[in-house]
Amino acid sequence: MQGITKLSITQVDPYCGPHAIEGVRFRAVRDAIGVSSWGMNVLELDPHCENYPEHDHAEDAQEEVYLVLEGRAELRVGDQSWPLVAGDMVRVGPEHRRKIVTADEGVRFLALGGTPGKAYAPGIAG
Repeated sequence: MQGITKLSITQVDPYCGPHAIEGVRFRAVRDAIGVSSWGMNVLELDPHCENYPEHDHAEDAQEEVYLVLEGRAELRVGDQSWPLVAGDMVRVGPEHRRKIVTADEGVRFLALGGTPGKAYAPGIAG
């Protein structure tokens, strides 16, 4: 049926190029499933991973929503932190520098991103 794409997360190979980060598997699921309106990636962090980069989206005004699919993590923004468990979702505004870390358990989460009033185009990282 046209307009329907079904994939398992594991059917999308993690990025393994020169910018791969130890302990982090980044699956660019947006392009794989054909989404063109927002950014969408699945990230998996190993236990005791602090390598997920601290970042913000002040330059591109992108909002992000993280939905924890499996495991546990901690979201750090400035001097505040929030525990995240499976089923939790959190929105982070573009101006906030954020970092996700894990402790004894790893995490798999869906990261959705978009800039208000702007649609994404297939083939553009996001």
